[in-house]
Amino acid sequence: MSAGAPSGRATQIGEAFSGSGSNAAHINTVLGAKGGPVEMAWAAALATPRAGHAAFVTVIRPDVAVKPFTLFVNKAALEAGTSHANLTWGAAQAGVASGVVDAVAAGIIPAELADDLLLIAAVWVDPAADSEEAVFANNRDATARALGRGARGEPELSDVRAAAAEPANPFFRQG
Repeated sequence: MSAGAPSGRATQIGEAFSGSGSNAAHINTVLGAKGGPVEMAWAAALATPRAGHAAFVTVIRPDVAVKPFTLFVNKAALEAGTSHANLTWGAAQAGVASGVVDAVAAGIIPAELADDLLLIAAVWVDPAADSEEAVFANNRDATARALGRGARGEPELSDVRAAAAEPANPFFRQG
């Protein structure tokens, strides 16, 4: 085992989208070893909140931080007291935490390395989201899948090249 992430790379980067419509989740993950560049980014993000964006340590329950320690970074600006903020801090956070636990349980993140790694999860919750259970389920699924993709080094360059002929995403060319 190298000093990096479980795959032997210094850093694993993953991405996944789950669900549809306003309750969909889009997750980006960055996993790496304590003492490396991910720790520097993790600490810097935690220490530098900005208007509408305050990174925080993800918990499975109050006083029970998920392992590996996971920094939740919201992509959409939050305004306190809104349903969007409550869904982000509540259902999306619980979904990310559960997705991390699922990835450890599945061996995507080896349990014996959980204390030696740090994870950054950049999380999209649509301001129009309206279903707590869908936001939870989609963030759980997207987090576990992003971690799996990062561990496998996906996507393959051949897949990227094939998709480049007709780029599309949920906000562009969906019909």
